[in-house]
Order: sequence, then structure tokens, then C-alpha cells
Amino acid sequence: MTTNLYTFIDLYTRQLGTLAHILNKGAAFAKEKGISETEMLGWRLIDDMQPLSFQISVVVNFTRAWPARVAGLALPAEIDASKTLGEYLAAIEDAKAYLARIRPEQFAGRDDAPLKVLIGNGMEPTFPASQWLTVFATTNIYFHLSIAYAILRSRGAPLGKIDLFATGL
Repeated sequence: MTTNLYTFIDLYTRQLGTLAHILNKGAAFAKEKGISETEMLGWRLIDDMQPLSFQISVVVNFTRAWPARVAGLALPAEIDASKTLGEYLAAIEDAKAYLARIRPEQFAGRDDAPLKVLIGNGMEPTFPASQWLTVFATTNIYFHLSIAYAILRSRGAPLGKIDLFATGL
């Protein structure tokens, strides 16, 4: 079965919108409680997990890099995990604009294109482009978005499940 890989552009754009939404709600909550944005970005779910800033950077980076890889485009420069909240929100908008420039024909015939990508601790598997996008990338984007949500929620930000659908169904 072939999946229309271009449909992931809309999915990733929606996830970026959700990320901006939960960050804005988290920032409003932090401000109300007298907590600085810098402190908020350093929040962690538990001590041995990466902070909110890392979760944000992964979502932004993956939503741009994986469609680029699959479409055979040059990879956009990654953002790091040391930005201000304003810089992250701007990076989210830039990522949405980047995705808006990708065209359906750039994915044509790319489902089975082999991609070899270095991940983790020296792993460099080769899989079809469609598998990387539909399984690896999408799972990771949802994971890091969910962790960002959980970090904010665990600190008391007024978030609920409906906030994960901030950009609609």
C-alpha cells in the first residue's frame, strides 16, 4: 500500500501549530506565577530527561528535516535548544513557512527511495523514505510534542487533551 507522503506536510504543520499553542499557554501560566520564560524552558518531566527547550527544538527540526530528506532536498539548518521563547515561536513560524514551500511533486516516486540516516549512538540504518517519514519521524515528532505537553502540564499549566487539537482535526 502506498501512502501519499505529501499529506504529512499538513500533519506536521498542524503539530507545529499545536506546539506554539501549548507554549503560549505555558508562558501565560508561567508569567502569572512569576516564573521566567528561561526557567520554564528549563523545566523537565523528570531529572534525567531533556528539558522543554530540547523538546521544542526536536519538534521544529524534525518537522522540517524529515520531509526534506524524503523529498530529496537539502536539509534546513537545525535550531539548537538554547533559544528564547520568542525565538522558538519564530522558529515554529519559519518551519511552517518552510513546509508551505514544499510541493506534492517533490514527493512523487520517493516512497521506496532508500535513505540511510545516522541516528542515536552510531546507528545508520537504511530504510525506504516512506518508512522513515511515516514511522520513525512521525513517532518521534509526536513523542517530543507529547513530552513538551507533559512537562507544561506537570508544572500546572492549564492544558487539557483538547489543546493537542488546537489547530483542528
